[in-house]
Amino acid sequence: MSSIESKSALDRSAIDEGQLAKLKKLLASLTSNRFYLPILKQAGVDESIASLGDFFTRMPLTTKEQVTRDQLCNPPYGTNLTHPLEHYTRFWQTSGSTAKPMRWLDDEAGWSWMLDGWDAIYDACGVEPGDRLFFAFSFGPFLGFWTAYAAAARRGCLCIPGGGMTTAGRLQCITENAITVLFCTPTYAIRLGESAPQHYINLKRKSKVRMLIVAGEPGGSIPSTRQAIEQLWPRATVFDHHGMTEVGPISWQQPNAPGNLVVNEAEFIAEIIDPHTGEKLPPGQRGELVLTNLGRPASPLLRYRTGDLALADESPDPDTGYLVLRGGILGRADDMIHIRGVNVYPSAVEQVIRSYPGVGEFRATITVQRGMDEMTIQLEPAADCKDPQQLARDIADGLRTCLTLRIPVEIVEKGSLPRFDFKSRRWVRVEG
Repeated sequence: MSSIESKSALDRSAIDEGQLAKLKKLLASLTSNRFYLPILKQAGVDESIASLGDFFTRMPLTTKEQVTRDQLCNPPYGTNLTHPLEHYTRFWQTSGSTAKPMRWLDDEAGWSWMLDGWDAIYDACGVEPGDRLFFAFSFGPFLGFWTAYAAAARRGCLCIPGGGMTTAGRLQCITENAITVLFCTPTYAIRLGESAPQHYINLKRKSKVRMLIVAGEPGGSIPSTRQAIEQLWPRATVFDHHGMTEVGPISWQQPNAPGNLVVNEAEFIAEIIDPHTGEKLPPGQRGELVLTNLGRPASPLLRYRTGDLALADESPDPDTGYLVLRGGILGRADDMIHIRGVNVYPSAVEQVIRSYPGVGEFRATITVQRGMDEMTIQLEPAADCKDPQQLARDIADGLRTCLTLRIPVEIVEKGSLPRFDFKSRRWVRVEG
C-alpha cells in the first residue's frame, strides 16, 4: 500500500470513529423521542451499537412520507421531538416543492450546530469578517439562508437581509452598499444579472460582488449554468453548497473542483443507495443520498432518504478525507422521467440549454401522449439574441446529441415565462 493510500485509509478510519462516537451519543439522547423510540427498539439499535456497518444493516431508512404522515396524525409538529415543546425556540417549514410542507422545530443546541456547519462552509469558500453580505431571500419560514445569515453575523460580517425587496431594490442595495458576497439561488442570480441593464446598472463597473454563494437548486454545480451566472457577474465566482430544512447545512463546493460538493462528514453520516432496492451503492454509481445528522438531537433524522440524486467520487476530498459528490446534486429522484425509454433528468436538460448563449429563460412541459411521457421545451430568448429560431434549432440538436432524443423546442415571447426569487419550477407536468 502506498503512503497516500495508507494516509487515506487512516483518515477514513478516524472519520468513521468520530461518526460512531457521535452516533452513540445521539442514540443515547432519544429515550423520549416518540417517533424514533419504537423504531429503534424494533431494530435493536441503541448506544451500544458496535459499528457503522451494524447501524446500516439494522436501522431502517426514514422517509419523508413517514415524517409527513406523523405530522398529519399528530399535529402540528408530529412526534419527532426529543424534548418537551417548551424546550424549542425556532420554527421552520419546508418549501413544499415536492410534497406537503413539513414543520420543523429547533432548540438552541441544534441552532448552534447549524451555525457551526455554516462556519465550515465559510472556511471553505473564504468569507472573511470584512466582507459585506447580501441575502436575496424572503426570510419566511423556509430555513433557507437564515442559518447562513446568523453564522455570518456571528463571524463578524456585515449582513444585509433582502427580504421584502423588489429585484430593482435588491440591485440598488447590492451596488450602493458595496456588497462583496451575494446569497441566492442560481435562478435568481441569473435574474438579477439579466435585470441589471434594465435598471441602468453596469455590474462590471458598479458591482463589488466577488462571490455568489448559491443553493436551493442543482444549477450551482452545472457547468453551463455556472458560466451563465459568471458572465452576468463578471467580477464574481460561483460557490455552491447544499442543505435541507429538515437536515441542516450539508456540503460545500470542493476547492479547485467547481461542480463537486464535499459532504461535512464530521457532522453527517452519508450513504448513497439504489432508490429502488435500498441497497448501498459503491462509488461511481448514481443513487439517492441518505443522511444521518449527528448534531441536531432535539429533532433528529436517522438514515433519512433525502430524495437527492448523487454520485460518490472514487477519491475523497484531499483536504478533509470527506466524501465528494461528483457533479454535486444531480437532481431529484422524483424528477426523473422516462421519455421513449430514456431516463431524463432536469440537470441534464439545463446543462444543454444553458450552454448556448442567448437563452433568457426556459421551461420543460411534460405531457402524456399515447400513454407515454413526452417533453417540449418553451424557450424565451435573451434581449441580445439575434436569431431566436436558429437558437431553438441549435438547442434541439444539442438535446438530441446529449440525450439521443428529439425534443421540440418552441420560442415564446420575451417576458412570458415566470421568474422565481427562490426555487425555480421549470419542470411542469400537464395532466389531461
